[in-house]
Amino acid sequence: MALHRLTRITLGVPDVDTVAAYYEEFGLERMPDGGFVTTDGGQQLRLEHSPYRRLLHLGIGADSDDDIGRIASSLTRFGVPFTREPVAIRTTEPIVGFTVEVSEAPRYAQAPAVREAYNLPGRIARVDARAGGILREGQVRPRRLGHVVIGSTNREVTERFFLEGLGFKISDSIRDVATFMRCSPDHHNILVQSAPVNFLHHTAWQVEDIDEIGRGAMNMLEGHPERHGWGLGRHFIGSNFFWYLMDPAGNFSEYYSDIDTILDDQLWKPEVFEGAKGLYAWGPTPNPSFLHPEDLAALMTGLHAPS
Repeated sequence: MALHRLTRITLGVPDVDTVAAYYEEFGLERMPDGGFVTTDGGQQLRLEHSPYRRLLHLGIGADSDDDIGRIASSLTRFGVPFTREPVAIRTTEPIVGFTVEVSEAPRYAQAPAVREAYNLPGRIARVDARAGGILREGQVRPRRLGHVVIGSTNREVTERFFLEGLGFKISDSIRDVATFMRCSPDHHNILVQSAPVNFLHHTAWQVEDIDEIGRGAMNMLEGHPERHGWGLGRHFIGSNFFWYLMDPAGNFSEYYSDIDTILDDQLWKPEVFEGAKGLYAWGPTPNPSFLHPEDLAALMTGLHAPS
């Protein structure tokens, strides 16, 4: 696949300082220029002022200038205008309205996580010692940005933009509700869901394992129970463990680990799921405000909608 990862995102929020403090606590390192870095992905988040919360920019990594040229041809056929730069192409998603930049970028070179020793029936891997996961100290640090989930008032057009215009591939879908698409070996990097108003639902950040999900979430919730979104659980589609938290602007941010990996397109068979069947394999029942964020009504009535 010529595309190979999400490089960075820019979020528009009403109160940059408050939201910035949240993402520092979430584990992203804030740089002097205001950007935020992950341990493996470099600078992957920026915040800018906006009268309402929204996704402003999405960056995608490509292997070469030839790949970017092929995307230019695809966007021309799709009928979406773009700006061609020496090693990048910039366009605008036609429904939700965020800028997309595809640029040459190095592939991830992630050092393997330290493998936890688990005791399983018939296989004892850890003896005379406590589990390493309970002995960890220090702040949880996300390894990289994994995926972004957006609501679109015209899901079909947004999907076609990613599939036909940019070259993403479908991994799975929920009939008439959402489509999971990838530009990397991860099961999904973009999820587009039908919505009554265009909005950003959540961003997802990879951590080492389920212990880091739990440690990170418990730290974020200490003294801030209002941040809880949904978790701990395991998705069915994608298989990843998850815990969702909510930033001060109303965007959910997800700690995740152990997502399905697709290396051979011929061996992966996309499925179409019905209703909420594919949403989770186990975990608490999703909060209504997670499925339908509380500020959507305000966005729909124009209170925070773009002019």
